[in-house]
Amino acid sequence: MTLDRSSRSARAGMAVLSGTAAIMIAQPAVAAPNACSLAKADRRTDLVHAPFRTVDGRIYVDVLVDGRGPYVFALDTGASGMGRADAGLVTALGLAAAGTGRSSDGIKQVDVDLVKVRSLKFGNLERRDQEIIARDYRSRLSPEAAFAGILGRGFFADGLLIIDYPNSMVSFTRSRSMRPAMRGAMTYENAFRIPVKIGGITTRGNLDTGANIALVLPKALYDQISTEPVKDTATATFTNSKIETGRATIRGPVQIGNVSSSDVPVRVSDKFSEALVGAHFLQNRLVLIDQRTNTVAICPARPRPGRR
Repeated sequence: MTLDRSSRSARAGMAVLSGTAAIMIAQPAVAAPNACSLAKADRRTDLVHAPFRTVDGRIYVDVLVDGRGPYVFALDTGASGMGRADAGLVTALGLAAAGTGRSSDGIKQVDVDLVKVRSLKFGNLERRDQEIIARDYRSRLSPEAAFAGILGRGFFADGLLIIDYPNSMVSFTRSRSMRPAMRGAMTYENAFRIPVKIGGITTRGNLDTGANIALVLPKALYDQISTEPVKDTATATFTNSKIETGRATIRGPVQIGNVSSSDVPVRVSDKFSEALVGAHFLQNRLVLIDQRTNTVAICPARPRPGRR
């Protein structure tokens, strides 16, 4: 009798479990959260929540160096390492030499001087005891575009960086993170090479907020995308080099992350080995970068009420 009761109980239990399993299977899958929603959180308590200004698309912020300043720095995701110091800042603060290093702008590598800084502070985010590249930037820029230094991508390596172009605000936090499974999140292996779809062709492009262009394409890639002739050859100046580029317009659409544009101005050069996505394409958008998870999201955005 005991065996019979156990057998009946087991069968009854299996029936209940089977019913539960059926109910669970019938439930619809929960959609993954959207990476763009990370920008909707209250950012006023983030380590950095600061206004920025732009000159020809480039981002400029106020930074303290060794407790002095603020000094005008460019925020440049295309710059590797912690940052850069203009030669004028080196002289003004008496920054000590720290040997030499190498710098690449994607076309040419050169030897550069390094200097020591005790502190770089942007908002409440501070990096201490750093060696950064020093060179003369100011003499190559117009007075309104001149800066005392650059914050590179290494400065934001351990958190979530949010660049809100329409509202001219930049934020940084360690309390939220972008996961690769989130909708709209793009993963990369080399910073920050992300998927770019132009018409029916998908490639990878280097996301560079410090480049005052919309898009640069290698000539071979442009020829796959468009039959329009390249016009108006002009010299493009990069950190270490100058190259001849042509101008054209890509009818598109150009799809990057959650945003799409048509009739995108493009520079074309056979000196470039990869596409480059610059600051002009990113205007009026949100850019989220989380180097902890190797993810990037580009999202549509609007100015807050009261902003134009």
